Amino acid sequence: MGKILFWLLLILGAMILARLLASHKLQRKAAPAPQRARQGGPGSTNEPMVRCAHCHIYLPRSDALLKSGETWCCADHARLGKRPEKR
Repeated sequence: MGKILFWLLLILGAMILARLLASHKLQRKAAPAPQRARQGGPGSTNEPMVRCAHCHIYLPRSDALLKSGETWCCADHARLGKRPEKR
C-alpha cells in the first residue's frame, strides 16, 4: 500500500510541476509581444485605436473619420449618428 501511495504522490507532483512550467512558459512567450511591436516589424502599428460611436468597433486612428468631436468608421455611420452602447 505504501508503494502505491508513493507512486501516486510522485505522479501528482510531476503533473503539478509540468503545469507550472507550462504556465510560466506561456507568460514568458506573451511578454515579448509589445517589444516586437515597438521594433516596427511587419504588421506592427504604434498608433492609438479609437472606437466608432455608432457600431462600437475599434479601428486605427488613421482609418477613422473625425466629425463633430466623435470618431466614426465610415461616412454612413457618421451620417446615422451615435448609437447607445449595448450592455
